[in-house]
Amino acid sequence: MTTMTGAEAIIESLRINGVDTVFGLPGGQLDYLFDTMYKQGDDFTLIHSRHEQGVAYMAYGYARSTGKVGVYAVVPGPGLLNSSAALCTAWSNYTPVLCISGQIPSAAIGKGYGELHEIDDQLGMISHITKWAARIEHVEDTPEKVNEAFVQLQSGSPRPVEIEMAMDIMATEKAVNLKSAAELPAPPTINSDDIRSACDVLCTAKRPMIVVGSGALDTGDRVLALAETLQAPVMAFRAGKGIVSDDSYLSVNHPTGHTLWGEADAVLAIGTRLHWPLVMWGKDDDLKLVRVDIDAEQIDRICTPEVGIHGDASECLDGLQKELTEREHRAESREQELLALKQSMDAQVRSKVGPQMAYLDVIREELPRDGIFVDEVTQVGFVSWYGFPVYKPRQHISAGYQGTLGYGYATALGVVAGNRDKKVIQVSGDGGFMFNVQELSTAVQYQLPLVTIIFDDGRFTNVQRQQKEWFDGRVICSDLHNPDFVALAQSFGAAGYHAHDPESLRTAIRDAFTQKGPSIISVDVQEFFPPPWPFLMLPQNRAKVCT
Repeated sequence: MTTMTGAEAIIESLRINGVDTVFGLPGGQLDYLFDTMYKQGDDFTLIHSRHEQGVAYMAYGYARSTGKVGVYAVVPGPGLLNSSAALCTAWSNYTPVLCISGQIPSAAIGKGYGELHEIDDQLGMISHITKWAARIEHVEDTPEKVNEAFVQLQSGSPRPVEIEMAMDIMATEKAVNLKSAAELPAPPTINSDDIRSACDVLCTAKRPMIVVGSGALDTGDRVLALAETLQAPVMAFRAGKGIVSDDSYLSVNHPTGHTLWGEADAVLAIGTRLHWPLVMWGKDDDLKLVRVDIDAEQIDRICTPEVGIHGDASECLDGLQKELTEREHRAESREQELLALKQSMDAQVRSKVGPQMAYLDVIREELPRDGIFVDEVTQVGFVSWYGFPVYKPRQHISAGYQGTLGYGYATALGVVAGNRDKKVIQVSGDGGFMFNVQELSTAVQYQLPLVTIIFDDGRFTNVQRQQKEWFDGRVICSDLHNPDFVALAQSFGAAGYHAHDPESLRTAIRDAFTQKGPSIISVDVQEFFPPPWPFLMLPQNRAKVCT
């Protein structure tokens, strides 16, 4: 038993669970927490932002790129609400983000007195966008509650959680029994009959394919081994990019996967919602579906598969590989077929979205092989989902289905903070970048060497294109008044560069990589980029569509 404050109990419990980095923005209800972090000295990294949305996205980027828990701290009420978009992003991308929120004085909670930052039922409100949320009402309960947060974060489907503590409880001293790190429960036992049933489907298939998502991020070697045994191409969209390297003939992008989906007789889906294929492309009786997921509810969410396996992806893949080996199953090589299909699709992509691909080619050539690319809700970002090759998981970061415009810059700062040994490039449109432009201050203050490329065309391009195409050219609220982004960067103390085409971008990236701090590259875009949608909004190619 050790006498400590509530704030000290939180920080010590975080340290025991392996946390050494916190993103935070101070305020009255967090004074004791921040003073405690100050006392940790150099053993504890604290990065503060200029807006609560910034620290939450940084925690998301840190977690998404490292696989570790990303932790951030904000004041209650408006502070917590400011961070909620990032929590939604973490939720949609199955990312372990821990939000620590302050609270008003404990005696006033739920009373409606009008305390600073008070909102009614904060815990109930945040519970709708987190996997688990709890208030620590007694200092001595802190170790148990923090450990439960880490169990929730790291078992089953990883998703964000929130803990909160009132300001007076953070200041109160009590005798606390610190616990060892959280012990995670064992994953559900794999049903051997399900493994055999899945192999019955996969062994008899003539044209199998595999689809991977976030639930397969740590299974790359196993997925590749199984794909080689089955000669099954592996499709990834956003979250699964790099699980099988794009160098492999078995790795295919989204539009190539669409072609293969229309011909497949069996699909093995591992840790993926499978939303776009099932809802847009369809599934009929000629396509047998095997789904593997740690979340039992996900397996039957859109349609009922022929075989559903509830369990850890690694264990499932080991079981499938073992069963196939015992059956001595080995399919004939499809290398030439798949290489030809990939080459054909690449030519089609370049014929329709060539301008975006020209920039992405330069970025890929200049970004080291182990570098990390962070997209945005922007034209080049959309094309990167199918046009930017990656070689390992967690090398392509996106907002997933939440599509949170403006998430990219702050998220990429969290990526840099968690990957000091890697180069990071982030792309933004002029509209999205301005959502978190204030975090240039954070990047300079902490000397985070992020290279950000802003494609500046003076408009919300998607919105304006739709206004012109859908509403007889009536344009409203989609033209933008922008600063000189290079001058803006320099005013913060960051490096700034202009570019006007792919080759001048190449020169700017090389110069930016020599900087010790952040860089902004502003690319002047005069005309609309061609629409990226022909390779995203792909048509139905099976007899039925799942709804």
